[in-house]
Amino acid sequence: MPKTNPARGAAPFPGATVKYVYETLSTRIVTQEYASEERLPSERQLAQDLGVARNTVREALDQLESRGLIRRRAGSGSFVTYDPEGQDAALAPVALDTGPLQLQVVRGILEPEMVRLAIVNMTPRQIEALSVVLSRMEAVQTDATAFVRLEEEFHRLLAEGTGNPLLLACYNLVLDARRQSFRTAMYRRHLTPARIAIYQRGYNGLFNAITARDIEEASEFMKLALIEDQRLLLQED
Repeated sequence: MPKTNPARGAAPFPGATVKYVYETLSTRIVTQEYASEERLPSERQLAQDLGVARNTVREALDQLESRGLIRRRAGSGSFVTYDPEGQDAALAPVALDTGPLQLQVVRGILEPEMVRLAIVNMTPRQIEALSVVLSRMEAVQTDATAFVRLEEEFHRLLAEGTGNPLLLACYNLVLDARRQSFRTAMYRRHLTPARIAIYQRGYNGLFNAITARDIEEASEFMKLALIEDQRLLLQED
């Protein structure tokens, strides 16, 4: 199934309410509340559920379609095209050319600043979307793949929360690079239930720092997480 890179070809968001609906629906899709190929509720139902106008829902669906998360079928509705098991097919060429340690260097540059900007700029609704993903992360016990996908979505929401579209586009490339097969294999070996529990406590602490607008504490978490990922990578050599 063809995929569209979210960093390319998408129109800018026309307003905060559309952005809220997009973030809510994209979180539900990526966390598989709406599964691949599942039909979304009707525009009328979504408008009622989210407390917005139908034209707002329609604009948010346009954004989801332009980012390759759904497909619209005339007379049938909107269907999820996001496939968490098939994301490697969407890798950008630069992501395919990026080695594991090169990826760590770029993450070290972007992620501490990303979390700082997110803390300054995230709206209450964006923090709530982050909370939804965290809750799903905390429900994972043994499925390393599911945990990694939710971890990626948590970071993507942070990038989006910076309010900087260029940073978000750059971080979408980082996420592409993170989906390379070397990292998937690494996590199958190292992301045990005990380690998942450790990561869950760490992300809970990060979320608490974000809600408290504690830049120093959140930045420290990001640095420690990068160190841990690099340690696992070096064990693979």
